[in-house]
Amino acid sequence: MEDWKEYKLGDVLTIKYGKDHKQIADGDIPIYGSGGIMRYGELSLYDGPSILIPRKGSLNNIMFANNPFWTVDTMFWTIINEDIANPLFVYYSICKKDLASLNVGSAVPSLTVPVIEDIDILLPSKETQNRIVAILKSLDAKIEVNRWINDNFYFAFLEVMLIWLVTSLRNDNLEQQAQALFKSWFVDFEPFKDSEFEETEFGLIPRGWKVVSLSVIADYINGLAMQKYRPIEGEKGLPVLKIKELGQGSTDDNSELCSPSLIGEKYIIDDGDIIFSWSGTLMVKVWCGGKCGLNQHLFVVEPKDYPHWFAYQWTKHHLDNFIHIAKDKAVTMGHIKRGELDKAKVVVPDGTSMAAIDSMMKPLHSQIISNKIESRRLASMRDTILPRLMSGELKVNEIGNAI
Repeated sequence: MEDWKEYKLGDVLTIKYGKDHKQIADGDIPIYGSGGIMRYGELSLYDGPSILIPRKGSLNNIMFANNPFWTVDTMFWTIINEDIANPLFVYYSICKKDLASLNVGSAVPSLTVPVIEDIDILLPSKETQNRIVAILKSLDAKIEVNRWINDNFYFAFLEVMLIWLVTSLRNDNLEQQAQALFKSWFVDFEPFKDSEFEETEFGLIPRGWKVVSLSVIADYINGLAMQKYRPIEGEKGLPVLKIKELGQGSTDDNSELCSPSLIGEKYIIDDGDIIFSWSGTLMVKVWCGGKCGLNQHLFVVEPKDYPHWFAYQWTKHHLDNFIHIAKDKAVTMGHIKRGELDKAKVVVPDGTSMAAIDSMMKPLHSQIISNKIESRRLASMRDTILPRLMSGELKVNEIGNAI
């Protein structure tokens, strides 16, 4: 292959053993183990760049360090020959490998220096490596920006929209901030402390508001037993959304497939849909993993005459109680019944108050969904072009067409 040469990993980097850290005083230097950063100390083994490869434990948990660090004895660290290799290019190349398949341990998964050194790696010229790394870094950086926005965006949003609530809403990420804002309006009634209240089955609520059930603000549509709706001959199957997929936020190659023509549009889920797992592992999430078929034991929550965020937040608000009810079921797999949706109460504000909170919650809710969808798209793009770039199949000057 033109401009690409095959090396053994041992030709590209020198592998070093980590050391014990127990006597190191606390400091600012990260101390890595095979599970990630264990703590921070005052000494470093190396000041990077370096690829950290697990020696024992989670063998695919490969990390990259570009600043001073320490590694413990369950982790290898490396010195990279930068005359022939861009450290990040080597890191991306190793990340493609399934190191767990090279396990030489028994009870504890393990790797040895000779095994790692014998791994094949393809390298183009340094110039080509640098250009490929720049492309991959830009994709990863955009993904991290989206994560950062989800962690920090609400502080800026609140400064403009709701400054007087900032000090009471210091949580770690965007969705937690939305939940805190929801709670301040609909549970603690903080903006209405000086208003008149009246007694209801929910307790004291602002006068003019009303109490209804979850089942009034949204339809909770149960999925199908998708094993009965396999793809028909010649049909492209649709991934099945089960509890596993909901928990991980995406479908994968192991997800079952169903027939979109047999199940119909009613049971086809898409980005932005509210999904409530009511059996087994109970959870409520806004799905952003693409089109799929809704399996039984999951509700898709379809708001009636209320905002999307309103149905989502109220369903999530009652989740802890639903989990408690499910644990009390004398069956193998705990669940809740539809009757619990009727018992779960919702406070509905008057029209003016609803318009005010909707002006804040709607863009916040939309931003969460938008960030999740874009991160999924970028991750898919990265995973698609990475093996082609690393093998030389895709040239750097072709990257625009590939994207």
